[in-house]
Amino acid sequence: MTCVTLQRSAGVHRQTYPHDRVRPAACDRNARRPGDTGVTWTDSYILTAFVRGTLAMPDETDTPRAVAPVLRRVEAIEAVLEERGMQPREFIEDFKHLAEEKWVPENGARVVAKAWTDAAFRARLIANGRQAVAELGIAMPPHHGHLVALENTATVHNVICCTLCSCTAFTVIGLPPDWYKDLEYRARVVRESRTVLREMGLDLPPEIEVRVWDTTADTRYMVLPVRPAATSGWSEERLASIV
Repeated sequence: MTCVTLQRSAGVHRQTYPHDRVRPAACDRNARRPGDTGVTWTDSYILTAFVRGTLAMPDETDTPRAVAPVLRRVEAIEAVLEERGMQPREFIEDFKHLAEEKWVPENGARVVAKAWTDAAFRARLIANGRQAVAELGIAMPPHHGHLVALENTATVHNVICCTLCSCTAFTVIGLPPDWYKDLEYRARVVRESRTVLREMGLDLPPEIEVRVWDTTADTRYMVLPVRPAATSGWSEERLASIV
């Protein structure tokens, strides 16, 4: 019997404020706090609207004007950020280095290979994924509060998605591929996961249960595959090469 379930992390807390109550200063979109760069929520809105070409200036309300090319809009944003001492070019170069050199799938492959060859590490990974990957020198952003390692078995196959956007444990398993971010995949995989997997080349027998896990803001997932039977005696490096 096929059983398709949707799992979501518990303990997510959202605080709301009724309209008849005054919000704390920390929730004020335009409040500046010690250490702020000076860019308020309103500043961000204006910059975003300018980039998108949706912000109409006073002398533009009556006469439509062509939207500036993307490159010119990016240059304008960089100029504003540089005026505020935020060094956007340095940030872009640093981020590019992280995305291309540090946040790579090979990190996740090392974690899987270690779990396959070290039973104690595997137990720690399942108990507290964030702490376990740190043992291998893999750091996670502060807002990634939890890393949950999902273990595939002979009767269970785990699938990860993010129905709201494209969140992943990117420092561990790399940046998400385009198909993961696709709206059709995100919508269909929670409703017809077995069909989606079949279309992607994985035709699971009906006796295997499919579990779909929806990523949240503070909880990220990785899947620990079943180790291939013909890999007994392989080194971690060789095992990582097939993950």
